[in-house]
Amino acid sequence: MIRRLPPLLSLWLALAALPGCSLFGGNWDGKQSTLDNERQTAARVNNVLDRSPEGLYAAGIEALQARRYQPAVDLFDQVERDHPLSAWATNAKIMSAYGEYMRNRYTEAIGALDRFIQLHPAHRDIAYAYYLRALCYYEQIAEADRDQRTTEQAMAALQDVVNRFPDSAYARDARLKLDLGRDHLAGKEMNIGRFYQRQKLYGAAIGRFKKVVEDYQTTNHVPEALHRLTEIYLTLGLVDEAKKTAAVLGHNFPGSPWYQDSYALLVGGATPAPGDRPGFARRAWNWIF
Repeated sequence: MIRRLPPLLSLWLALAALPGCSLFGGNWDGKQSTLDNERQTAARVNNVLDRSPEGLYAAGIEALQARRYQPAVDLFDQVERDHPLSAWATNAKIMSAYGEYMRNRYTEAIGALDRFIQLHPAHRDIAYAYYLRALCYYEQIAEADRDQRTTEQAMAALQDVVNRFPDSAYARDARLKLDLGRDHLAGKEMNIGRFYQRQKLYGAAIGRFKKVVEDYQTTNHVPEALHRLTEIYLTLGLVDEAKKTAAVLGHNFPGSPWYQDSYALLVGGATPAPGDRPGFARRAWNWIF
C-alpha cells in the first residue's frame, strides 16, 4: 500500500515561532546499520543544544522532516518527561504518535493516540488524532482470505471519524476508506461462501452469499453473490428461487458476466460469459427461464 502522509495541520504551523535547532551534525549518508543508528539515538537527543520545550520540540520536527523517526519520537517523549506542564508537551504527545505511525509501530501509535484523546478531548487537533488512529488500523487491513478483525476495527475507527467530524476533510477521506473496508469484508464472506459451496454445505453458503447481498450492497461482490445463489438454488431444485435471484441480478447488473452465466444456467442454448472468474464453477443446466 502506498502511504500518503496525513496532514499535520496546526502542529506544523507552530514551528513558525521557533528558532532553528540543529539535531544532527552533517549529512547522514543512509549507510549506517540499524543497530548503529539505534545506539546513536540517545547521544543525538542528548546533544540538542536548546533543551527548552520549544527547542526539543523543534528538534523533533526536524528529525521528522529528515525521516529519522526514532529520534523524533524520543525527542517528543522527552518534551513530555522534562516539561510536562508546558503547552508543547500536549502537542508532543500527538507528534510522538505520528512518529510511531511512520515507523509502522501501529500498536504504540494507537496507545499514544488513545491517551491523547482521553486526556485532551477538546484539543484543536482532536479530529486529526481520531483520523490518525483510524489510519493505524486501516493500514493493517489484511487480504480478504485472512482474519478480518483488523478490518472491522478500522471500519469502526473510520466511522467514528465520520460521526464525530462529519464536515471535515478527515471525514471525507474516511468515507472513501470505509468503502474499501466494506469490500474487504464482503470478499471475506465470498471466500467462505465459495468454500461451503464446494463442500456442498449449501445452507451455510446461502447464508454467506445473502449477507453480501444484504449488508454489502455497494461492493462489487454482489453480482457474483447473486449468481452463486442462483447456482445453489438450482442444485437444490428450487427453480423458482433461482429464477427470482437471476431476475434481480439481471435487473441490477444487466451487463455483468455473472448475469450471463446465470442466464446460461436457466436458458437452454444460452452461452455463458467467456473467461474465468473467482471460484468459477460451470454447471450445465437445461432449465427454461
